[in-house]
Amino acid sequence: MSVGEALLVVLAGIGAGTINTIVGSGTLITFPTLLLVGVPPLTANVSNNIGLVPGSFTGAVGYRAELVGAAPTLRRLLPMSLAGGLVGALLLLALDEEVFRAVVPVLVLLGVVLVLVGPRVNRWAAARRASGRGSARTHESAMRAGVLGAGVYGGYFGAAQGVLLMGIMGALSSEPLQRLNGYKNVLATGVNGVAALVFLLVARDRVDWLVVVLIAAGSTLGGVLGATVGRRLPPPVLRGVIVLIGLVAVVKLVAFP
Repeated sequence: MSVGEALLVVLAGIGAGTINTIVGSGTLITFPTLLLVGVPPLTANVSNNIGLVPGSFTGAVGYRAELVGAAPTLRRLLPMSLAGGLVGALLLLALDEEVFRAVVPVLVLLGVVLVLVGPRVNRWAAARRASGRGSARTHESAMRAGVLGAGVYGGYFGAAQGVLLMGIMGALSSEPLQRLNGYKNVLATGVNGVAALVFLLVARDRVDWLVVVLIAAGSTLGGVLGATVGRRLPPPVLRGVIVLIGLVAVVKLVAFP
């Protein structure tokens, strides 16, 4: 990897750490960037996951004010994320690499769609809460199941995991949006952390340590930015960047495997 390519990966890490903290979907920046510089898809996914963990952590810490008093909720939801992340990471390693190559473009497209429909999901969630439909117990069970499913998805690939979590929690919780974003950052950190541990224990041959270091350096800074300055950026601008990069990734994966 050249110096220019390494700098590009660091910049992608900064962007991913920032966007993961604010919106989610940072993998749609780092993953195609790694493909662009020649990293194989499975190695890129594993190394990217490990490298983004520090950024997820700094983003979660940056939202600590919104998480005051959140321990009871996190005690219910975090185990679901951890279990889902474990299952997703094991699926990634158990399935044939060709399956991953075939599935990733679909997952990236799904991530792009989730980013695009995010505002509609939030409006639907607000209308549902206002109507008072559904019991608290039903909502709680559905939220746990949704968080588990998002964890499996995040452990396997992770693009738009944050958007998926925000959609699930926004639809089933009456908590303020910024508080839910704090939950999202903690839950995503748990998923990424468990998946990274699995990869380190059983798939070290798939880890590109230079990529890990570069992504980690960028994402750590990005997590700090995302919890401060990044909150002021217009959401439509962020969504536009994510969608553009995601579509570029799909084209590269499909046309130039």
